Amino acid sequence: MDIPKEVKFVIQELEKNGFEAYIVGGCVRDVLRGVEPLDWDVATNAKPEQISKIFPKSFIDNKFGTVTVLTESEEPKLKEIEITPYRIDEKYTDKRHPDKVEWAKTVEEDLARRDFTVNAMALRFAQGKPKVIDLFKGQEDLKDKIIRAVGKAEDRFSEDALRLLRAVRFTTTLGEGWKIEPKTNQAIKKNALWLQAISKERQRDEFLKIIMSDRADEGIELLRKTGLLKYIIPELKEGYGVTQNKHHIYECYEHNILSLKFAAKKSFNKYVRLAALLHDIGKPRTKRGEGPEATFYNHEIVGAKMTAQILNRLRFPKKDIEKIAKLVRYHFFYYNVDEVSEASVRRLVRSVGPENMAELLQVRMADRIGSGVPKAEPYKLRHLKYVIERVAQDPISVSLLKVSGDDIMKILGVRPGPKVGHILDVLLGYVLDDPKKNTKDFLEKEVKKLGKLSDKELKELAQKARQEREKIVSKRDEMTKQKYWVT
Repeated sequence: MDIPKEVKFVIQELEKNGFEAYIVGGCVRDVLRGVEPLDWDVATNAKPEQISKIFPKSFIDNKFGTVTVLTESEEPKLKEIEITPYRIDEKYTDKRHPDKVEWAKTVEEDLARRDFTVNAMALRFAQGKPKVIDLFKGQEDLKDKIIRAVGKAEDRFSEDALRLLRAVRFTTTLGEGWKIEPKTNQAIKKNALWLQAISKERQRDEFLKIIMSDRADEGIELLRKTGLLKYIIPELKEGYGVTQNKHHIYECYEHNILSLKFAAKKSFNKYVRLAALLHDIGKPRTKRGEGPEATFYNHEIVGAKMTAQILNRLRFPKKDIEKIAKLVRYHFFYYNVDEVSEASVRRLVRSVGPENMAELLQVRMADRIGSGVPKAEPYKLRHLKYVIERVAQDPISVSLLKVSGDDIMKILGVRPGPKVGHILDVLLGYVLDDPKKNTKDFLEKEVKKLGKLSDKELKELAQKARQEREKIVSKRDEMTKQKYWVT
């Protein structure tokens, strides 16, 4: 993969001033596996103040000496490139940040403090040729798709407990077939409780990356197997081994995971994925009885409250919490063609919000596949989509006109009666034929003309206008039906 000119420029400027410079970390990992990095990091033996002198358009905003260089690149991810001096991290009292940072002399010392072997490589260009510094066999692990801690795994996790969660995240997000090396995996299980030292915001960010990956379901299952899930969403574990009833072939936890799997497969957004994962989280607490006739009354209401508590605990934004909890609350809606009225559908749309209906139906599709049924979108779900769109369409009525019945009575000096209704019907026909005619000035002139017609003539015009209107309504409805393949 070609290294961007902005990154090469940073390295060349540092070397031109007598310093070493390497591309380091995750971007090296991605370059070696042929994937475009999300960002670029450079390490050097220059001190922060020396870096700042070389790059006047830069700033320092942390205690680790990282200098952010502004490149003026047109590419968003290359507008800022971070340069960090080689460093050695000392004791980690809070299991997240080093108590003290010392500048190291060599890149080898810097690489030794990093988390996993695939992230502990450096890349430089000696005489234009790439050279990889790989002290911990990261290239081998990259080839074998293994997440292995640098050095002693327990030490790495003791330094920074967020690495426990990052190990699962990398295993999930780097692609198919990745796994955690046995000793590293054992260290995660042994020290999972250290995750409690990490802020909920940081846990949320890593958790979301897992949720948004193609293998989200495998990520959640790996969190459970390593013992980390109980420190993030212990409520999910409550469903493990909890059987359902005759309507489900999977246990509660497995059903939730399979629903998430479908949501990820379809590339649904984060709201749908989280709602798919949590939609039945209230079932273990509402279960009554065992076997085929077991019940879970009000599990969607209990689940919505639990969802709000979980997401609030993980410091999700308030708007996200409200939206996802609403999707969980209403995922269990009932709909059967010819059994549920349009009024019921309107109430559902009002409760959920028109802006959330598409996502609610996606949650329902994920729920269905997670239940083991063959079709995510059966006829009745397509029919519901049709009804939702139909009730959401603006009604074609005289209320669309720029004049009202009161205006007509005032202009013609008449009392309420059929004549006023006939004129409104005729005017609506004019506007449906040509929307530009829907102006107060034009319509008022037409009212005066129509007022001069006999009752019979006016009634015939109105009847013809209503017939044309019915054709338009019927055609629009037919097009909506065709859109969703319903009859």
